[in-house]
Amino acid sequence: MTRMKKYVLAASVAAALVGAPTMAHAIVSAKAPASAAADVQVAAAKASSVRVVAPGERVQAAPKVQLWLTKDGKHWSSPQEADQFRSVTDGNLDMSRPGVSLQSEPIGKDYFLSGVYHGKGDPATIKIKTAKGTVTGTIVRLAGKPGWGAWYATTPLPDTTVPKAKQKHHFVRSITVYDTTGHTISTLTLP
Repeated sequence: MTRMKKYVLAASVAAALVGAPTMAHAIVSAKAPASAAADVQVAAAKASSVRVVAPGERVQAAPKVQLWLTKDGKHWSSPQEADQFRSVTDGNLDMSRPGVSLQSEPIGKDYFLSGVYHGKGDPATIKIKTAKGTVTGTIVRLAGKPGWGAWYATTPLPDTTVPKAKQKHHFVRSITVYDTTGHTISTLTLP
C-alpha cells in the first residue's frame, strides 16, 4: 500500500470512529418517538386499574362493600342493601352504543360510586370528576371481550354545609372510561 493510501485509510477510520457516537445518537434519536410511545403505553398499563374476574368472583370494592359480575350484569352488596343488581341483558341499558351508568350510596364518611360501562376497546382506566376533584376508579371485567364491565370508586361525601341553592344538581360531574391508548371508550356527563 502506498503511503498516500495509508493516510487516506487512517483518516477514514478516524473519521468513522469520531462520527460513530454522533451516528449512534442520530439512530437513537430517530427511534425516540416510537420509544416514547412505548413508554407512554407502559406507563398507562402500570397506571391501569383493571381487574379481570371469573363470573361470581367477589371483589372487596370498599369497606363492607362487595362487587361481582355474572354474564347478566353487575351485582353488589353494601351495608345499606344486600344483593343489588344492574342488568346488562334486560334492555335497560342501550348496549348498541357506548355508555356508562352510575349508582352511588353513602358508606360511612364516603360515597361509594359504581356502575356499568359498555363500548368497544380494551379498558385501561376510568376517571370520575366530582365536585371535589377527579378520582381514578377501578374497572372490573369478565375475561374475553364481553363489551361491558363494571367500575367502582370511593370519594368523600359532598359538603353539606353549602346551601342547596348554590350546589350543582349532581355531585358527580362526569365519568369517562379510557382504553389502553388513551382514547375514550364511553363517557357520561351530568348537569
